[in-house]
Amino acid sequence: MINKDLAHITDRIIQRSQATRQAYIQRMNIASADGRTRAALGCGNLAHGMATCSESDKQLIAEETVANLGIVNAYNDMLSAHQPYENYPRLIKAVAQAKGATAQVAGGVPAMCDGVTQGMPGMELSLFSRDLIAMATAVALSHNMFDGTLCLGVCDKIVPGLLIGALSFGHLPTVFLPAGPMPTGQGNKEKARVRQLYAEGKVDRKALLESESRSYHGAGTCTFYGTANSNQMLMEIMGLHLPGSSFIPPGTPLRDKLTQAAVERLIDVCDNQKQDFRLCDIISEKAIINGIVGLLATGGSTNHAIHLIAIAKAAGVIIDWQDMAELSEIVPLLCRIYPNGEADINHFQAAGGMGFLIKALLEKGLLHEDVKTIVGNGLSNYCQEPKLVKNPSANIFTQNSAILDVDKIKAQWINQLDQHQLEWQGAPTQSLDKAILNDCSQPFSNQGGLKLLVGNLGRSVIKVSAVKEEHQVVEAPALVFDSQEAFQSEFQQGHLEKDFIAVIKQQGPQSNGMPELHKLTPLLGVLQDKGFKVALVTDGRMSGASGKVPAAIHLVPEAMQNGPINKVKNGDLIRLDAKAGILQLLIAEEEFNQRSTDFNCDNFSVENSYGCGRELFEKFRQSVCGAEQGASIF
Repeated sequence: MINKDLAHITDRIIQRSQATRQAYIQRMNIASADGRTRAALGCGNLAHGMATCSESDKQLIAEETVANLGIVNAYNDMLSAHQPYENYPRLIKAVAQAKGATAQVAGGVPAMCDGVTQGMPGMELSLFSRDLIAMATAVALSHNMFDGTLCLGVCDKIVPGLLIGALSFGHLPTVFLPAGPMPTGQGNKEKARVRQLYAEGKVDRKALLESESRSYHGAGTCTFYGTANSNQMLMEIMGLHLPGSSFIPPGTPLRDKLTQAAVERLIDVCDNQKQDFRLCDIISEKAIINGIVGLLATGGSTNHAIHLIAIAKAAGVIIDWQDMAELSEIVPLLCRIYPNGEADINHFQAAGGMGFLIKALLEKGLLHEDVKTIVGNGLSNYCQEPKLVKNPSANIFTQNSAILDVDKIKAQWINQLDQHQLEWQGAPTQSLDKAILNDCSQPFSNQGGLKLLVGNLGRSVIKVSAVKEEHQVVEAPALVFDSQEAFQSEFQQGHLEKDFIAVIKQQGPQSNGMPELHKLTPLLGVLQDKGFKVALVTDGRMSGASGKVPAAIHLVPEAMQNGPINKVKNGDLIRLDAKAGILQLLIAEEEFNQRSTDFNCDNFSVENSYGCGRELFEKFRQSVCGAEQGASIF
């Protein structure tokens, strides 16, 4: 039986979204009314679209009787998580060929790494890249050559961007293909320890780089539970991955077999033209709720307090932080994955993974079971995990494929994959490591990790799953900064050895693209460890790795919108109370009302408007909406 509070919140969202959701579904119904989209193409259009295909593929595409899949690929070989996608198109085309269908790379989308750009000018393009990826996805699919979509992406803004873009073609069935996490390297606790030592000047850059390289050392997602792995959790719990496929490492026989199975499933759906498996029907109000519940139960990335709102809006669903906060009151925290614990995502997978998690939440009535997914009706299909029943042989692409005949490669690859039988088995009935993953009878916390803070400074969110209880309430004088660089300078000069709440303003989407302020985490951690009461208040973002220091982030209205954050002066007392959900500037009401909220142009640097490509995103900064509306230009 569904939890009554969950049902109430869901009903409220359905009612609130009635007009926008109905309008969206109507558009999708119109788009899918005429069957295969390429039937409307003129002969010249179609000839252009299949000019480089083999003769057999040309015939299949022209006959319009079998599926032609559009691949939207975020591959590049700088991102560890996206490097495995280099060979996915060849595998997908081989599988399609074996099934009597066709597949084409519809287009590529940019994929930037926040880990590379942290604290650098390029980070100011990061959030905007999500909407750029959405537009690039729409451009790729706009050729109307395709019957289904395969989205290849993993990391921070890429998955939300792909999904937002694909939702504009929501009449097509759509599958997301994960690439999987890199093998476990250096423990996260040790990584954090070395970072703090470097911040204190106790180890040099060489030692820091050696430590970081032991943590980030191969192909696959970073293994901590940041935005990239939160993305994978979301795609699975929302029904766009195959069950249990999110956290299988790249380059393994099981990974390839799951990719094969996902492509085969999409072809089956397209060939049977099953309306129930359209993307617009899968991403419903209930699916969005399931995504939020998964985020809360796992202590996922705060970035999704923005991304989920934008994704929902693209599907005609209207949600806000109040919905998330109320869900957080009823959803227990079931996972301890770094930064909420010491384990990484591979440990989570070994302890029971998504199958165990979904089963535990369904049993407690905290997920909607009656949803559509790419494998069928009902989320209970996801209470299982995939297994190979035979020992795998070596992957054909360990050879130098550049000197081999392409058709021979395809034949060998498919023959090799077919030597293995993929089966789904029931997920473990008990956690295999209760220090990492538990059911609802023994949660790590009775509430989820996300809170809404409200007060005279506006509205913000805070992730508390990694913040110790004694640090969840901080009342201290404000120290106001206009950039994280200014904060770093004060820290290096030793001026921050005291209790304070750092107010970092002019970091919102309209100011400078809302960069993550993750560089502040080790510095604030050093001060907290020394016994000082410290916290952060900002209209900017923190990383998906937000950790042990209380941080009121995404504050709206932002400074550039003349938000109350502009009223704060050095020395003002601020109370950040994550338990009670309060963020308050503690000055007399009369004085508060007299202070101006006008944006201080004198303190605003224009440097963020140019360099590193930032001049090309001026229109984004002018058009973007607030964080609680998804920080989107759409």
